[in-house]
Amino acid sequence: MGKQYIGYIGSYTKKESQGIYRFTLDTVEKKITNVEVAAKLDNPTYLTVSKNNQYVYAVSKEGDQGGITAYNITDESGSLEKINSQATDGSAPCHVSVDNKNNLIVSANYHTKQVEAYLTKEDGSLQPPKSVEHEGNGPHERQEKPHLHFAGYTPDEQYAVVVDLGSDTITTYRPDGDVLQEVSVLTVKPGSGPRHIAFHPDGQYAYVMTELSNEVVVLKYHEQEGTFEEVQYISTLPEDFNENSQGSAIHLSSDGKFVYAGNRGHNSIAIYRVKADHMVEFVDWTYTEGDWPRDFILDPTEQFIVATNQETGTLVLFERDQEKGTLTLLQKDVKAPEAVCVKFLNY
Repeated sequence: MGKQYIGYIGSYTKKESQGIYRFTLDTVEKKITNVEVAAKLDNPTYLTVSKNNQYVYAVSKEGDQGGITAYNITDESGSLEKINSQATDGSAPCHVSVDNKNNLIVSANYHTKQVEAYLTKEDGSLQPPKSVEHEGNGPHERQEKPHLHFAGYTPDEQYAVVVDLGSDTITTYRPDGDVLQEVSVLTVKPGSGPRHIAFHPDGQYAYVMTELSNEVVVLKYHEQEGTFEEVQYISTLPEDFNENSQGSAIHLSSDGKFVYAGNRGHNSIAIYRVKADHMVEFVDWTYTEGDWPRDFILDPTEQFIVATNQETGTLVLFERDQEKGTLTLLQKDVKAPEAVCVKFLNY
């Protein structure tokens, strides 16, 4: 394992951001350095790195169209070189994932109601997508139609998973090439607005962050059938907090012991311990030292967490107690304009 790790930042480009940024995490000095533009792109709010560290795929906006842009990673410092892009009419997607073999990209679109699947070619380039459109709504004022917020894969990659904030659903699809065949739909608590999902490393459970109700939902996952069932709901906010807050990202430590969930508004990361039955118990909140923490990530050593504050335009570095799960502030106010998502190269 190296002592320096390269990461990428996806961003909005409504103000001063120029696109995708990269940075270095020095685990000896315990600090983030060298935040710089890696690729100029319009609204690359979310991105993903291929498992073999050869490609980056970013959501992107091109005029009145939205889609995905593919990049080669050309050297160990994480330099990016554009391969191609695919775009269709309408807003850009808000989430993108790639399978481990770098064969199929899936994206979720908050505005167009569509999940899109892109086959890749051997050079990492994208082929035109095929899409599935969701239907439905919910009781909350922001649930007038489907709002897809996550598209990714189950741990065994037998299924693609799509999380729909607008209709309170988590849908599994079986990919057949770039055709997504619906397998099952779980409807969670009405008005909760599920946003992102993260699987336990044992592949038997998953954890969902809700944006509207600010809860972590624990789900039992049946991998043979590709279905989920609800096990637990737990709030991510203090009981006496009644200001605006919206759930954001959710991630687990790779030992399966801790769940971390982001609160935009309360401006915190909520920490939970995973019990023997996979249900969670609250540990602590950690202030993110800025406004609107849109995403965060555990670094490759899992000794650290890097969080993004979208409205403040900053990165924050925490050290993680791997026994207790708690976070200690190391560095704040690292400038990263309109930062949304953060990813590391795979080490």
